[in-house]
Amino acid sequence: MREIQTELAIIGSGPAGLAAASVAIEANRTVCLVDNQAQPGGQIWRGGLQSDSRAHAAMQSLAHSDGVRLAQHTLVAALAPSHRAHALLLEGPAGPVCIHADRVILANGARERHLPFPGWTLPGVTGAGGLQALVKGGWPIQGQRVVVAGSGPLLLASARTVQQAGGQVTHILEQASQASLRRFTLQLPNWPGKAWQALLLGSQFLGRYRADSHVVAAHGTSKLEAIEIKSGNQTKTIACDHLAIGYGLIPNTDAAQLLGCELTGEAVKVDSNLRTTCPGVYAAGEVTGIGGVDKAWVEGHMAACAALALPVSQVKLQHWKSHHRFSQLLAECFALNPALMALAKPDTLICRCEDVSLQALAGFEDWREAKLQTRCGMGACQGRTCGAICQQVLGWASPGLRPPVFPAKLATLAALADRPQPETEGIS
Repeated sequence: MREIQTELAIIGSGPAGLAAASVAIEANRTVCLVDNQAQPGGQIWRGGLQSDSRAHAAMQSLAHSDGVRLAQHTLVAALAPSHRAHALLLEGPAGPVCIHADRVILANGARERHLPFPGWTLPGVTGAGGLQALVKGGWPIQGQRVVVAGSGPLLLASARTVQQAGGQVTHILEQASQASLRRFTLQLPNWPGKAWQALLLGSQFLGRYRADSHVVAAHGTSKLEAIEIKSGNQTKTIACDHLAIGYGLIPNTDAAQLLGCELTGEAVKVDSNLRTTCPGVYAAGEVTGIGGVDKAWVEGHMAACAALALPVSQVKLQHWKSHHRFSQLLAECFALNPALMALAKPDTLICRCEDVSLQALAGFEDWREAKLQTRCGMGACQGRTCGAICQQVLGWASPGLRPPVFPAKLATLAALADRPQPETEGIS
């Protein structure tokens, strides 16, 4: 098994991870950047690094640095013993790798929040961000009728991606009320850049954006053919080929839990220096709370400065406070309607991996009991989707986490039992 020594390990190469890596490179420190995707950039900059000057500059910095190691298509599987402060067992294309680091920055972003309703597992129904990623990857959408639904600013961004690729966005359905959206809009001038972005995006979908609207059911035989929606007090059916639906984002806290970091709500708990409750571990970006690319970029910079004992400017601190206020505004204005938790019928699937319905989970008091009896959460996603659903729909506590964090090869786990002594030289 390969052993890598580094001063700083960064998990995630989205905006927060790239910002943190840029600081480390500028300070002439060794850094290892780990991500499960083929290219850096995260979901926000997937296939579009040139569109943001920050992303472009960060990539140029990575390309010309001798002190950085990129580990793409690589997942964190478990912890490993080490003479350094932290050691992570990774699984990558070339097999198992162990990273030994003095400091760790968690910047592994967020995933979509799904809520079940009849027909949500039909082919043609995806997450809003999921369809956006597919389209950026070349998924043929031209001429297809697409409805984007759920909650939050991601809906407009997803709709724009679909429309730019030739898809016909017929409706954008936002579950938040008109009053909540009005409050959000009136506060946006406090963030001029976001206000301008919202104006540009919103103007593209005039007449197609509906507040106080959500999907009740999806219909079709072998694939999606139509959806049933509730808009205000009215219910109607809309014919469509694709439904992109997402009710906001959930911070990816798997690595944080593996390292023993405390959570606050769904996010990693951090102090004003982005330190977690685990010594030597910092967190930045969506893992500390959903707030968008600007918050992630500033936090990545701040976390790296804190981890490497570098000063943070007052300007950065002010920006961070501003982005946190925006994050709080998002949470308040796009809070989910409780009615969304009651859309699933008895035969609606909750666990898609193991085909476990809501009815099959009836009578169980907690996640562990249900998992033992029904295999709920034992599929490929390891409960990342259905675990959050059970929390919101059934009121169960979080299922917790045990290594390996992701499904791993036996050879990867076996490598821990017979490891050579770590090399002492730095990364070249």
